Amino acid sequence: QVQLEESGGGLVQAGGSLRLSCAASGSNFRINFMDWDRQAPVKQRELVASSTRGGSTNYADCVKGRFTISRDNTKNTVYLQMNSLKPEDTAVYYCRATTTLRQYWGKGSLVTVSS
Repeated sequence: QVQLEESGGGLVQAGGSLRLSCAASGSNFRINFMDWDRQAPVKQRELVASSTRGGSTNYADCVKGRFTISRDNTKNTVYLQMNSLKPEDTAVYYCRATTTLRQYWGKGSLVTVSS
C-alpha cells in the first residue's frame, strides 16, 4: 500500500507561480512512475506531467514550457513547479504513483488562478 501526501496548492494571480510536492510512503515496491494529473470543474481528469524513475519526463501540450516535474527517488517525492499560471490552470491537482502492481492517487491539492 502506498500513501501519497500532497502539499503546496493555493490561490495565485495569473502569471504567478506555485510549487506542488507529493511524498510517497509505505511502499515495499519500487515506484516506477510519479505523475501529476488535474481535474477542473466539469472536465475530465487529465495528465499534466509524468516522470520515470530514470528521469524521463513528459508534459501535456498546454503546460509545456511553463511547468516542470522533478523527483527525488531517495525521498520518493515528486514536485511540480508551475510558472506563468493561467486561469485555465485552475483545478484540483492529483499526485499519482505507479508500481509494478497498481496505481495510487493522492487526495488532491486545489490550485486556483485568479485573472
